[in-house]
Amino acid sequence: MADGMNEKAGILYVVATPIGNLGDLTPRAREVLAQVSLIAAEDTRHSGQLLKHFGIETPVVSLHEHNEAQRSAMLIERLLAGESIALISDAGTPLISDPGFDLVAAAHEKGIQVTAVPGPCAAIAALSVAGLPTDRFVFEGFLPAKPSARRARLATLRNECRTIVLYEAPHRLREALNDLVAALGADRRAVVCRELTKRFETIYSSTLEQLAAMSASDPDMSRGEIVIVIDGAAAEATAVSLDRERLLQALLEELTPSQAAKIAARIIGDKRSELYELAMKLK
Repeated sequence: MADGMNEKAGILYVVATPIGNLGDLTPRAREVLAQVSLIAAEDTRHSGQLLKHFGIETPVVSLHEHNEAQRSAMLIERLLAGESIALISDAGTPLISDPGFDLVAAAHEKGIQVTAVPGPCAAIAALSVAGLPTDRFVFEGFLPAKPSARRARLATLRNECRTIVLYEAPHRLREALNDLVAALGADRRAVVCRELTKRFETIYSSTLEQLAAMSASDPDMSRGEIVIVIDGAAAEATAVSLDRERLLQALLEELTPSQAAKIAARIIGDKRSELYELAMKLK
């Protein structure tokens, strides 16, 4: 046990569970779930089905985004009393766009040992089959639901050179893809993975523009759990964009955003409207 750990406390296990195929629950995960004193689950009814399938009768308590702050205090008390607890989410690895951060952080503060029981993660599963670069990537989780906030977030990713991994709700997929086209470019390569490891697993690989068109014509594309993997920006494009920002910043020292955008458009050939939007942000 590491220095600073409370030797009398139990262990908090962060346990990954299947994202679809129940065969993906590891033997170690089954053993831990069966042996701990308590399981903290995002949705007790959903997790109850998984536990019943494997004959696990460990007591379960809910821990979700609405009660995590209060429930964590009780769980920490039980851990300090020597009980071991397993943390699980509805599917995949806890804390990855799922609850659990407050509990894990509190456990570290109290010197409680936190142990990972690794396994499925939708983001990593999608990245592994997307056929896009995997040496460097960035995980952005769920995009904001409100269109204005979503577009603002995507604007910050325009020059991201690493592969981008996103989660998206099925009913927002079409809107999100259209916004991705506007923010990152119609020809950017991307992959939409739906229902990974499940019966209707489907992988759509094309340009953002073509994927947006598919989402408008194929209703099945907007059903189930969805992960979007997007190729990073080309290094040359990033350099051009950075030059554009430097040009606008220099022009804005003497000109209004409208005047700066007009002159910049003449120099580098980009759309005046896009340059004006950027100038307003820089201003």
